[in-house]
Amino acid sequence: MFSAADKVAGQGVGSVYLELVRLLQTRSADTLNVQINKYGRADVSHYHTVNFSFYLSTFMPNRGRKIGFVHFLPETLEGSLKLPKIAKAVFYRYVIAFYKRMDQLVVVNPAFIPKLEAYGIPKDHITYIPNFVSTALFHPVDAAKKKQLQQKYQYPDRFTVLGSGQVQVRKGVFDFIELAKRNPDVQFIWTGGFSFGRITDGYEQLKQVVDNPPANLSFPGIVPREHLVDYYNMADLFLLPSYNELFPMSVLEAFSSETPVLLRDLDLYQAIIDGDYAAAKDVDEMNDWIQKLKQQPEELATLKAKSQRAAAYYSEDRLLKIWQDFYAEQARLGR
Repeated sequence: MFSAADKVAGQGVGSVYLELVRLLQTRSADTLNVQINKYGRADVSHYHTVNFSFYLSTFMPNRGRKIGFVHFLPETLEGSLKLPKIAKAVFYRYVIAFYKRMDQLVVVNPAFIPKLEAYGIPKDHITYIPNFVSTALFHPVDAAKKKQLQQKYQYPDRFTVLGSGQVQVRKGVFDFIELAKRNPDVQFIWTGGFSFGRITDGYEQLKQVVDNPPANLSFPGIVPREHLVDYYNMADLFLLPSYNELFPMSVLEAFSSETPVLLRDLDLYQAIIDGDYAAAKDVDEMNDWIQKLKQQPEELATLKAKSQRAAAYYSEDRLLKIWQDFYAEQARLGR
């Protein structure tokens, strides 16, 4: 495994990487020898991030099959980072060059296979394997425990909407803020922060709201992963108003915690979780959903059941077998 994803807190790439490493080291140690950022002989070299040192390592001997994990494409970075035009163009070309150095790419959303093909990468060099989360870490709690959590974190006992991810334009944080203003009787919480500091797109405007939010909107910052489950369990509804994603870990975390999910209506979700969430095309429809779910517990219960179903499908057991088979096949092809 090659990754620097855990060097920057509060980003989904790091969560995906840590979940996979944990799963393989705890449940596949008898068949897989997983080493982290070591350049010794390997049957498979799995790259999670596009660091230049990792790119150079692809030219070294004894790398085995080179596997690239596609956590983003150039177009999915729009609205995330604020880079000079030249720097952005160079970085985007580098990302695709990195992917083209791989023998096989793994995507977490099949909707991005044709996009990679458009960059000149053959379809048979791309494999779809979805994300997953630990059910030991993300799990539901009962009503009594929920009240305890509200008291612990000092949130009022009222309808609560949770958002999660980096605080940036692409995540739809401005819409989240607008919804808080429209619904002063609802508690809104956004976990996450400015993982990339001032180069975050929209940093100045967003920082002003984060520092001085409406009374019913809370920004607790980057929450340690082991405590995130508390926020999902305090929430009546998880809302991700993001404009572009691959397969957000936060949605899987909500599913695993059996929290109802509301998402912006994006085509890319239909390929992976169609039917498992409520969809809204804009902030007005999101507001309508919040009003409806707040007043109709039966609708909220229906969404909760959909989260339970999705959590069962994206289970660790199922994904462990998929990864084991994938690595075995790649090692065979590299011999």
